[in-house]
Amino acid sequence: MLSRNALNPRLLTAEYAVRGPIVLRAQQLEEQGRKITYCNIGNPQALKQKPLTFLRQLLSLVEYPELLKHPETLKLYPRDIVIRAAAILERHPHGTGAYSQSPGIPFIRQAVADFIARRDGIPADRDHVILTDGASKGAQAVLTALLRSPSDGFMIPIPQYPLYSASLSLYGGKQVGYYLDEKSGWQLNEETLTGSLVKARGNGVTPVGIVVINPGNPTGAVLSSENIRMVVEFARKHGLAIIADEVYQENVYDPALSFQSFARVMWSMKERDVSLFSLHSVSKGFLGECGHRGGYLELRNLPDDVLSEFVKLQSISLCANIVGQIATYMMVAPPSPGDESYLLYQRERDGVLADLKAKAEILGNGINAIDGMSVEIPRGAMYAFVRFELPEREDAASLTVEQRAGYEEERDTDYCLALLEETGICVVPGSGFGQLPGTLHFRTTFLPPKDEIEQLTVKLKKFHKRYVRELTEA
Repeated sequence: MLSRNALNPRLLTAEYAVRGPIVLRAQQLEEQGRKITYCNIGNPQALKQKPLTFLRQLLSLVEYPELLKHPETLKLYPRDIVIRAAAILERHPHGTGAYSQSPGIPFIRQAVADFIARRDGIPADRDHVILTDGASKGAQAVLTALLRSPSDGFMIPIPQYPLYSASLSLYGGKQVGYYLDEKSGWQLNEETLTGSLVKARGNGVTPVGIVVINPGNPTGAVLSSENIRMVVEFARKHGLAIIADEVYQENVYDPALSFQSFARVMWSMKERDVSLFSLHSVSKGFLGECGHRGGYLELRNLPDDVLSEFVKLQSISLCANIVGQIATYMMVAPPSPGDESYLLYQRERDGVLADLKAKAEILGNGINAIDGMSVEIPRGAMYAFVRFELPEREDAASLTVEQRAGYEEERDTDYCLALLEETGICVVPGSGFGQLPGTLHFRTTFLPPKDEIEQLTVKLKKFHKRYVRELTEA
């Protein structure tokens, strides 16, 4: 029988906090009959967000084409959806149970290119689009391709989405963290970027790329075009490729802000030398179709021979799942005004986004009213990175840097576990994402229904007050 010591040591060192031990404990409590509010992961439909009718109706016809042969059944569907389902099956006659070309179904890749061109007002090439099983697979493909030696690394934001640190551990690459500036709304700072890069090189690490998540996970920040421009210039100066994780681009709640893609900013700069890998997904936005695992990777500023290697890499997995590819098609080519399905699609889409905006404000205002707790009210994405204060241990000032890191990880983990046990609220410790030394955070989503978000802030206030009092008296 295999022992744990017989496994790949890279697997053993990889950590993925959003599904870590606290979540396992939450599942145990749920099996015992406890009501758990899962705020640990961006899984909208698991938290009562309804799927869009348009997408599910179209998928039902494509998955079971026999329905198209029964006029009485088709009366249940808007006419434009019936026409579109027939067109999909005509252009992909093998149906959803057969492989496609490795980079994806050609007309869907063209639809993605058209979507990017409409969104940004710039040229986009179908041949530079690869359809993927969610954005995660696209990110991992880039890491796999660019990490040439054990000394190569990627710059990743701190706090970050643990996909990047876990994948770097699996692939044997180095993590080069750069701190986001909490005081300036979690924007990027060039001085901090430079300091992280110089330190990494001094330690024998060769950074080959930089990851930027916009809108931010776990911070909810929306980057300005000026901030993006700075990152592009930094990448050019230091010979870095860019992974632009843009899966939350529809999730911008502040009317004073707007999503700016890296592709658009780079085009406006006439930047043709920095390689860019942009990610998008059907899991987020207003679709929330996490289970369908659809997404795309767009590649810019790459020579043809490099592009062909990415296609080869994708071919090793044969292709992305077909239903996810079709869901991606529906994301980038939704109903148009005049289509019978459009008004319902528009109402459901706008309702989801308005609800998320309201819940972000409820959560942010509720947390900022708690003594010893604060948060930048999320302007985008689906998360808040909440800062909280706890009394220090008497000997804390004498701890070494390594001891301090372990101490802080223990503190925020114990806090989140106690919060779960007492209230049923499942959040993720900030140490699982990375945080500035001397600070404590946890990440929470604001995906549960409004009444549960309101109850969450009330429970959190009561819990935090008791927890701090007991630490003070200990």
